[in-house]
Amino acid sequence: MSFTISALPKFSVGSGVLRQLVPEIQSFGHTVLLVMGAKSFAGSKAWKALESELQAASIDPTVLHILGEPSPEMIDDAVVLYKDKNFDVVVGIGGGSALDAAKAIAGLLKPKNSVMDHLEGVGPQLPYVGPATPFIAVPTTAGTGSEATKNAVLSRPGPDGFKKSFRGDALVARLILVDPDLLITCPKSVTAANGMDAFTQLLESIVSLRSNPVTEALAWSGLDRFNQGFWDMWLAAPDASGEEGDDTQRANDAREHMAYAALMSGLCLAQTGLGSVHGLAQPLGSLWPIPHGVVCGTLVAEATDINIKALIKRQPGSPALTKYARVGQLLAGGTVSGNDALDALVRYLKDWTERLDLPRLSAFGVTEADVSAIVANSRGSSMQTNPIVLTDGEIAELVKRRL
Repeated sequence: MSFTISALPKFSVGSGVLRQLVPEIQSFGHTVLLVMGAKSFAGSKAWKALESELQAASIDPTVLHILGEPSPEMIDDAVVLYKDKNFDVVVGIGGGSALDAAKAIAGLLKPKNSVMDHLEGVGPQLPYVGPATPFIAVPTTAGTGSEATKNAVLSRPGPDGFKKSFRGDALVARLILVDPDLLITCPKSVTAANGMDAFTQLLESIVSLRSNPVTEALAWSGLDRFNQGFWDMWLAAPDASGEEGDDTQRANDAREHMAYAALMSGLCLAQTGLGSVHGLAQPLGSLWPIPHGVVCGTLVAEATDINIKALIKRQPGSPALTKYARVGQLLAGGTVSGNDALDALVRYLKDWTERLDLPRLSAFGVTEADVSAIVANSRGSSMQTNPIVLTDGEIAELVKRRL
């Protein structure tokens, strides 16, 4: 029962909470850097309404659009460009890429040094102590949990690429505004990938070696809401960005469930670490152009199956097996228990992988010849909290199953 909970951000959740943003900005001042994605929110009715509210408050934001996953060079360029602007607050509105970029920029506008000084596993790895410009996070997708963490994930793609975290307590958002109404423009493919990211984070948090009673309670509530909302939200989502999804009560309820589930996934992962799926996401996402949510969605079924089999074989008394079974019970509506619940969990996840048409790794150019390099680069911080230490052979088998 000995555990520690690190700093938690203030957050406000519910339909229409975006209306709190302008007053919150004013509580810090009037100069704001607004970091956002390039498409979905920028073309939405919500953005037009927010622009009017900002104008009425005599706030003229500097807007930075993020194209793709942020790189260290992108962050450094933004810091050089804006370091003398003395922004009162940085606001990130968007998916994980926009929020990670905003978080990193907010962290470096005052220190004015390179993010490469702090990236884990790269360069000098200097501890980050701030000071940071106040940061407000407004997620427009339900999945990454970036709004709730103290790290910004940055990528450098290519053969010598990496995906590493810039981490520090001072990077935690001062405020998170989780408005499910913003999810109405999230395309079906993004809804699928981000939803599977949220589910994976909740599942890996629960069975993490660092899980504790507080994070377990949060994660279980997140899984329950995921189970209530994911498929209805996915069915209601538009097929292409720039459109809006169904506005029925059922669809709106589903978006509320998923907004909550995604927030819980971020709060939990920030406290517990994750597992083998996210351990593999690091090399797969940096060496190939595979979106993070797609990595999670395409691997989680096989990773869960391999974890369960390894636990039964080598650690049959592990509490992780009981937790996996409980998730299987949840998905099956309480109709199974014990080993049947473990089988049901894997069966449901494999069915989801097919139903969502999540691509195999080979669709992005990954081949069997790449497996040994992927395994060698998979044992980062996420793999350290997997409920059991997987052998190189087990990790290789996991990757090969999804080629």
